[in-house]
Amino acid sequence: MTRRRMWTLAAVCAATFMLLVDITIVQVALPRIQRDLHASLTSLQWVIDAYALALAALILSSGSLADRFGRKRVFMVGIAVFTAGSVLCGLARSADFLIAARAIQGVGGAAMFATSLALIGQEFHGAERATAIAAWGSTVGVAIALGPLVGGIVTETLGWQWIFFVNVPIGLASMALSQPLLANVSDPAAARLDVGGLVCFSGALFGLVFALQRGNSAGWASVQIVVPLVAAALLLAAFVALELRQEHAMFDLALFRNRTFCGVSVATFLLGAGMFSMMVFIALFLQNLLGFSPLGGGVRMLPMTSLVFVVPLLVRRFLAAVPQRVMLSVGMAFVSLGLLLMHDAGAHSSWTVLLPGLVAIGIGIGLANPAIATTGLGVVAPSRTGMASGISNTFRIAGLATGVAAIGAIFKERISSSLAASVPHAPAHLADLVASSGVHHLGGGAHVAAAARVAFVSGFDSIALVGACATLIGAIAALLLVRGRDFARAGNATVASGAPREPVLAGGESRR
Repeated sequence: MTRRRMWTLAAVCAATFMLLVDITIVQVALPRIQRDLHASLTSLQWVIDAYALALAALILSSGSLADRFGRKRVFMVGIAVFTAGSVLCGLARSADFLIAARAIQGVGGAAMFATSLALIGQEFHGAERATAIAAWGSTVGVAIALGPLVGGIVTETLGWQWIFFVNVPIGLASMALSQPLLANVSDPAAARLDVGGLVCFSGALFGLVFALQRGNSAGWASVQIVVPLVAAALLLAAFVALELRQEHAMFDLALFRNRTFCGVSVATFLLGAGMFSMMVFIALFLQNLLGFSPLGGGVRMLPMTSLVFVVPLLVRRFLAAVPQRVMLSVGMAFVSLGLLLMHDAGAHSSWTVLLPGLVAIGIGIGLANPAIATTGLGVVAPSRTGMASGISNTFRIAGLATGVAAIGAIFKERISSSLAASVPHAPAHLADLVASSGVHHLGGGAHVAAAARVAFVSGFDSIALVGACATLIGAIAALLLVRGRDFARAGNATVASGAPREPVLAGGESRR
């Protein structure tokens, strides 16, 4: 590998690390953000969802723009927008400003995420490409593993603002490396941007998340909630109709004629909705209920996050003969078991009550993630791998956004019900205060504090059970829908058994 290619890989991996670590690093800082900005639970949810929604809505569109105008150009714009958004996040003095800045980050992150693998594909070939892809994959694992720990260290020592400011030197360094090294590769046959599809898809996702987050406070039968839900359904139907008529669709629905692709897509969405959204509430449990610092909370999440990185490295040699449907289903089942084990938390439990669940979840994600990537790309023709990868990433991030909203609604509703039974004359805002800022410094005496602890744990136990059910459904879907013969039809028969194959890049490229 030449020096130029090594620095190219470093630039792409640095940008990827930056955009992915911002998903997990923020979760540990949420309690501190809540206290400094006096944010409600809904605002905390939007801090995560504004970023996730922008990512999910724009990944496929960013890929289309990159094909048309050049991958280097879109990648560089993405870094610049993400870095600017990070500066605005660090300067935020209100929850609304922070949410808006997180959306800007998501716009830049989508452009980087959509082009990172394509840039590696255009610069590396043969054995070098496999090595570069492996390095990129390791970067993804390290970002997930280190996010909570780094977030805890930075939040506790420098302040939560610096979890965003640290992106600035990384972004500037990535831009400085990328400008002279990368070639601007485009596809002269690329279709125009699917504006109608983008508007309908992003609008449907926003309407759904908005309704889920506001349903408890506004009333599920209120006009304020019914209208966004109906609009989301209509926009989703319009999106499907538009994509079916497109000659070069942004979101190729024909891929879903493949039963295996449907199965892995369902599993990917439910892993995001049932598990990755739970990381927000695990962080709240550790800090707002048990009183740990951001660093203390991040350290106690390491049994999970470190295994997400380590497990694929430990088992990849032993699972070459394991069918992907089994690997994915077993991984999802481990995640479901871990969340079910967390369902046993009590009002006076120590953090170790979460430990068995954290270990099981780490093992499960470590098994499921490689299977999702291999299956999603292994059942489509080589020319469709870019589209398939984009759809997989969209399902994962859309699952996270939907899960944070839906699980947050259940969490707050259970807290409200518990408090209504034990503290009948409590003020209406007490439930939101307990959900967002925990059980400390509430006032009202020992009885209110005890009731708040019970309510918080009741909410946490409920959402752990919901997450366990969601990921179990994902495990069943993978087992029933993923089929080995679908790999053979796509010309990837070796992948069905777990054997590795060299990644491929869609053709039709030209250099500008």
